[in-house]
Amino acid sequence: MELWDVYNRDRTKTNKTMVRGSEFEKDAYHLVVHACVFNAKGEMLIQQRQPFKEGWSNMWDITVGGSAVAGESSQTAMERELMEEIGLKVDLQNVRPHITVNFSVGFDDIYLIEKEVNINELKLQYEEVQQVKWASMEEIFQMIDEGVFIPYYKSLIQLLFEQRQKKYGSHVKK
Repeated sequence: MELWDVYNRDRTKTNKTMVRGSEFEKDAYHLVVHACVFNAKGEMLIQQRQPFKEGWSNMWDITVGGSAVAGESSQTAMERELMEEIGLKVDLQNVRPHITVNFSVGFDDIYLIEKEVNINELKLQYEEVQQVKWASMEEIFQMIDEGVFIPYYKSLIQLLFEQRQKKYGSHVKK
């Protein structure tokens, strides 16, 4: 049984928890985290979900994602998900998410990580990930068009690629 902290609409913890899969109360939200790992060639590490995984089974996705469990910060949840799903150790304790996307029942913190990773050395979590590979933005767009990649807005994928080396902010510094 996985417990999630419950947040209010202002992203303040309510001191309540909920069981994953249970019905959300009115004005209750939870925290989700995603990481996009990029290499020096500007490619994103993407993963293919297992065919037996509930939700988007057998489809390609951005590097790693998952829900924060009760007691976790955004950073510790992201570190755990990276280690669990692909065996990648990253220290995010002094890093803020680069982008937060609000959705109907939560907040999705997205971290953009520049790191050279040998995909042959990753330890993929059998329950979640069947394979990983490096892909350019254009390759991901093509995969979305083919229906084999989770149908993210292409503008979001483009933003992730454009923001990857810019640190933080929504405009180009002069």
